[in-house]
Amino acid sequence: MSGPNRYSRLEAELIELMPALRKFARRFYSSSTDIDDLVQETLLKALSNIDRFEEGTRLKSWMFTIMRNSFCTRFGLAKREHVGFDDALARRSVVQPHQEWSVRGHELEAAISNLPERYRTAIDLIFIQGVSYEEAAKRCDCPVGTVKSRVNRAREKITLQLGD
Repeated sequence: MSGPNRYSRLEAELIELMPALRKFARRFYSSSTDIDDLVQETLLKALSNIDRFEEGTRLKSWMFTIMRNSFCTRFGLAKREHVGFDDALARRSVVQPHQEWSVRGHELEAAISNLPERYRTAIDLIFIQGVSYEEAAKRCDCPVGTVKSRVNRAREKITLQLGD
C-alpha cells in the first residue's frame, strides 16, 4: 500500500504505540519529563522518516530502535557536556585545600608515635626508609615473616586510630 492511505495508517499505528513507547522509555529514564522528551523525539524522528519504513517489518520494533538510538546519542552527548560550567570558570586552575592534608598528616604522625616500639621500627624501616623486608629483618634481628606481621599489625592499629 502506498500514498496517503499508507501514511495515515502508519500514523494511527504510531499513536497506538505511544503507551508501549512510554513503557520502553522507562528503561532509560526515571524522570517523567525525560521519558516524555524521549517519546516525543522518537515520534518526531519516526514521522519525519516514515517514508523509510519498510512494509512487512514491525513498526513497534522500528520505533524501539529509533528510541534506543536516540537515547544512545543523548547519553553520548551528555557525557561530553559540562552542564553549568562557564568557559572562563572551567579554565581556572583549582587549588586543593592543604589544611585538611596537613591535619591528617599530624594525625598520622601521632598514630605512628602511639605504636609500640617494634611496630614503629617496622613502619619506619619499610615505609620511611624504604628498605626491603629482608633488610628490615636483618636490622631487627628477626625473621622476615615477623617484620611483615609487625607492619600489618601497625597498619591495623593506625587505621583504628584514624577511623578510616
